[in-house]
Amino acid sequence: MLPGALLWYEPWRISRTGLILVVAAHLALLWALTRISAPSALPLLPVAPVLSVDLLMPSVSVAPPQKIEVPDEPVVRPPVVRPTPVRQPAPPAPVLTTSATTAMEAAPPIEPPSPAAEEPQPAETAPPPAAAPQPPRFDAAYLDNPRPVYPTLSRRMGEQGTVQLRVQVDANGQPLDVKLHSSSGSPRLDNTAIEAVRRWRFVPARLGNKPVAASVIVPIVFSLKD
Repeated sequence: MLPGALLWYEPWRISRTGLILVVAAHLALLWALTRISAPSALPLLPVAPVLSVDLLMPSVSVAPPQKIEVPDEPVVRPPVVRPTPVRQPAPPAPVLTTSATTAMEAAPPIEPPSPAAEEPQPAETAPPPAAAPQPPRFDAAYLDNPRPVYPTLSRRMGEQGTVQLRVQVDANGQPLDVKLHSSSGSPRLDNTAIEAVRRWRFVPARLGNKPVAASVIVPIVFSLKD
């Protein structure tokens, strides 16, 4: 073998030997680390036995029930009532009766006198009812009674209402007295109605066919709608 070849071969052998040494060193180091890091086994502790505690109830002795003797109630016997002897009434003394046989003739019965027959009296005829009086009238067409004049001031002020007058009419149909029965709320309208009715004429009231004096209520309406 040539000298040059020896030079190339020797370094290769040296590097292979070093590689083996390095690998062996790593294995030794790994084994040492494994031994050091492995935890040592802990010693097993003895397990204490489990104690069971039973609660014992105190025994109570139950006394047998005592028999309570109830004293017998004394028997109350009703008192013996002896019957009271009843005295027998003495027999009544005999009564002596004296009978007299007397012959008497039977008298005929006396009849009471019959009452005299009453004669029927004629029934009283009631008088015919009086005819109701007819009140005086003021609405007849032939009377020609003028209507009251509406006051100008009342029109301007808007006064309106109904006046009721009590008029005393004589048998000739003349108004004797005119009084205010119900006001319209305006003295001006009331006075106008009174003055107008005093000049009216009336049909007198009649009792049957006879004219009589009577009173009548006369209403007068003041309205701005007319």
